[in-house]
Amino acid sequence: MSPHRDGAVPAQPEPDPPLALWGGVECSVVRVGDVWRDQLRDTGHHDRGAEDVARLAGLGLRTLRYPLLWERHGAMDADASAWHTRQLASLEAHGIEVIAGLVHHGSGPAGTDLLDPLFPERLAEHASAMARLHPGVRRWIPVNEPLTTARFACLYGHWYPHLQDEGAFLRATANQCRATLLAMRAIRAHDRNAAFVSTEDIGRVFSTETLAGQAGYENDRRWLSLDLLCGRVGAHHPWRGYLEGHGVPASHLDELATGEAAPDVIGVNHYATSDRFLDHRVQLYPRQLRGGNGRMEYVDTEAVRAGVASSRVGWLPRLREVWSRYGRTMALTEVHLGCDDPAESVRWLMEAWRAAEAMRAEGARCVGVTAWALFGLVDWDSLLRERRGRVEPGAFDTRAEPPRPTLIAEAVRALAQDGRFVHPSLNRPGWWRRADRVHEGLRTPEAA
Repeated sequence: MSPHRDGAVPAQPEPDPPLALWGGVECSVVRVGDVWRDQLRDTGHHDRGAEDVARLAGLGLRTLRYPLLWERHGAMDADASAWHTRQLASLEAHGIEVIAGLVHHGSGPAGTDLLDPLFPERLAEHASAMARLHPGVRRWIPVNEPLTTARFACLYGHWYPHLQDEGAFLRATANQCRATLLAMRAIRAHDRNAAFVSTEDIGRVFSTETLAGQAGYENDRRWLSLDLLCGRVGAHHPWRGYLEGHGVPASHLDELATGEAAPDVIGVNHYATSDRFLDHRVQLYPRQLRGGNGRMEYVDTEAVRAGVASSRVGWLPRLREVWSRYGRTMALTEVHLGCDDPAESVRWLMEAWRAAEAMRAEGARCVGVTAWALFGLVDWDSLLRERRGRVEPGAFDTRAEPPRPTLIAEAVRALAQDGRFVHPSLNRPGWWRRADRVHEGLRTPEAA
């Protein structure tokens, strides 16, 4: 008997949709000195065009991270605008929804850079043009990994403008976050329901006790871009004074603190190298790993190589941190393992998938897992600074003509269709879980 007086059966809440398998193509446009590295051309995807779209559709993918990059629509590539229009039409014809990226580790076309005061307004102009040209795109990533890009370009000096300055790093991070805000504002002028997907590489820093202070500083710093976007950097945020002291205008921070730029989905990117370990015992490591912070010499290495407990590294603990801190819908937006063995890459993908399922079981809103770099990537072992043609395969090995499907393609197809993949290679743990992963010097009694 119904407990309701009118006898009506109460409406049942809609069940959450199943975890979705998304895809993505490596699309970085990185400026190194006066040279731009374009991964769409390096991997051959630009030249194969619609043929590659058919390959992705054949995997059963229905959601794809795909570029509408600012640099490629400028003077760098005269054909890019027409090419992107053709590609998006082909993706739509195959029933694949696009999550469009506007800047992917870039610094904008010639005439601007991450520290340009007008970088945000200029990106917003590009965003407006893309939203007008492509009204079918409903989800957007204006700037991929703003904090990571700022680190590589302005703190480590790897990419343009090649600085090693903490103030420049802070200004570049804030500038990209404000650019994201203005870009989404411009996009929503065309489509008020457009969704913003943020992306950031999330890793944790572990250390010896001697370096606990440095590790603590880096662990606080890793949240800066997401805190800015989520409107958390108000007057009492611990980094607020530090940002202003290094030249970030208070008015820009106030604009972000309104929360207007809060993401609809936080995209978590994570790699086997994202979790780090700082060790002052430099004699235990190969000489080429030694570095420091200008005050202390230490090694900065992968946490898995330093023997940090498996339960503390990888996808699941990082996703729990993001959910605990922000409580916003999440997706895993880059799942890729740089190696030559597709079986290892599949182990990494399945670990990510299981972590997403575990988060959902714990009550988190986790909606998708993105198999990244489906056509591989080129020269990322040097962060694109050297042109050696070093290919890391993805779902397709582009060293073959035509591109050859790998074991990753088999896993992607199975996950996209029914959320399961069973294969003998999964009976063995990935290298990052095996005992022989640890640096040789740390296997001695001296390292205990």
